[in-house]
Amino acid sequence: MSEHNSDPTQAANTPAPQQPAVADRGQGATPDPDATVTQPVLGRDARLNPPGPFAIDHQQRVGPRPLDRPPVDPSSAAVFGRPAGVEGAFSPNAPAPAPIGTLTSTPPPPESLSSAFGRPPGESDVVLQRPPGARATAPQDDPMWTEDGFDPWRDPAAGAVIGPPALDREPDGSTTDTKRPPGGQLSLTEVLFGRRVKPLALGILGLVALLIGAVGGLVGWVVARGGDALTSDVTLAQAEAGKERPAGSVSDIAARVRPAVVSIEVRMEQGGGTGSGVLIDGAGYIVTNWHVVTLEGRADDKAKITTVFTDGTRAEAKLVGTDPKTDLAVIKVAVTNPTVLQFGNSDDLKVGDAVIAVGSPLGLTDTVTEGIVSALHRPVVAGGDNGQAPITYDAIQTDASINQGNSGGPLVDSTGALVGINSAIRSSGSGNTGSVGLGFAIPSNDAKRIAEMIIRDGKVKHADLGANVRSVSAETAEGAQVVNVTEGGAASRAGIAEGDVIRKLGDRQVRNAAELTVAVRSHQPGQTVPVVLARQGQELTIQVTLQSD
Repeated sequence: MSEHNSDPTQAANTPAPQQPAVADRGQGATPDPDATVTQPVLGRDARLNPPGPFAIDHQQRVGPRPLDRPPVDPSSAAVFGRPAGVEGAFSPNAPAPAPIGTLTSTPPPPESLSSAFGRPPGESDVVLQRPPGARATAPQDDPMWTEDGFDPWRDPAAGAVIGPPALDREPDGSTTDTKRPPGGQLSLTEVLFGRRVKPLALGILGLVALLIGAVGGLVGWVVARGGDALTSDVTLAQAEAGKERPAGSVSDIAARVRPAVVSIEVRMEQGGGTGSGVLIDGAGYIVTNWHVVTLEGRADDKAKITTVFTDGTRAEAKLVGTDPKTDLAVIKVAVTNPTVLQFGNSDDLKVGDAVIAVGSPLGLTDTVTEGIVSALHRPVVAGGDNGQAPITYDAIQTDASINQGNSGGPLVDSTGALVGINSAIRSSGSGNTGSVGLGFAIPSNDAKRIAEMIIRDGKVKHADLGANVRSVSAETAEGAQVVNVTEGGAASRAGIAEGDVIRKLGDRQVRNAAELTVAVRSHQPGQTVPVVLARQGQELTIQVTLQSD
């Protein structure tokens, strides 16, 4: 094993012993006298690196070959060689970079570039261009310049920016594009009398104007006459005599009745409604329907009732009392000297008599409709919801148009007297709630009697039979059959039993349960009336003393 020097510097600087080099270790190889090789050293690792043609020397390596520099042609050296006096490279050594943060300035440009492209002496403008309109001094004896020394088309110093037009100037300093002043205008006097225009021209001008006017007028006349064949100038005839309104006419009655009719507005927390009413007393009492002021029993004590007169006056009303069984109510307003209606006798009405209904249908205040009495003593049964007893009264049927909102309004005869209180209508069904000519009013005799009791006592007492009945009919008879009797009632005390069919009460024929109810209520409590009934095929007459409900 070969020994190594511990000092690498010394080992690198100590030449190894030179031996003759061998160019090729193969057979027939010829030694190279210029080559040198190191002698391999065999040690204990010789078995790992045996001597031979591929032995590796781990201690010394082959040195570089010597440089072969052929001679340089003198002609090439003269063309491509360094100039005389130049020892090193053409570019001098680059200066050392400046420290970080140090500002370096650019060396000044060569004098030739500054003279060619720099600013003229004494010029300190930031830009090279001159502002629009700037002039340069014309050089002496230069044929390219004008006499005044300014030609923007040949001035090399002309600004390359948008400026005023480059126009030659006149001796007075103005440009060649100066507009000429307007010429003098001729007045009308000069045209007509100044002999500035030939008379022939004036005559021709006047003739042309007349001709144009004539043609325009003719065209307008033709268009006006033939533009629309359905229109023309017309004056319609008008009757000189006024409309005759004799006493007792509808207009005369309406003029006297309307001031006494009011529109009633009811407002509560959960809704409201409108209806009509009629003043019946100078103290401010108004009669109307029960279902108007109570909204069919839904109104409470907090409901607000307001009346609206035909002149627009509004007044708050107080509820005096109601009668749910006959659909009547009385309210009172504080008014001074009101117009009131007088009650007529509803028993004097005949079928075919003319009647007039006044009210606020569908909120349309002060509405007047006309009709006739279609039927009398027509029993009407309505309501019965919300635990209330059904409304039953002996109605006047009329074909005068009555709609929702007419309720509580007056039905007057041909004299203007109050003969009924409008209350209900019958519709054709299928969601139709409008008038079909079947309106019903409470007779004025019943309304007057009940209104007096409400104003006097605040409540109403009706006669009562003390029996529940239902309508029945047979081939030979019809009436109201007793379903049950109230113990201790008028029917029980008179001996009326279940199953009896009542056919007449007093002077009123009974054909159904509704007619029996209105017949009983037409009498006073405590009054004794004859009752005709059928029992087991026999007709009996029993005297019954009516009680109060």
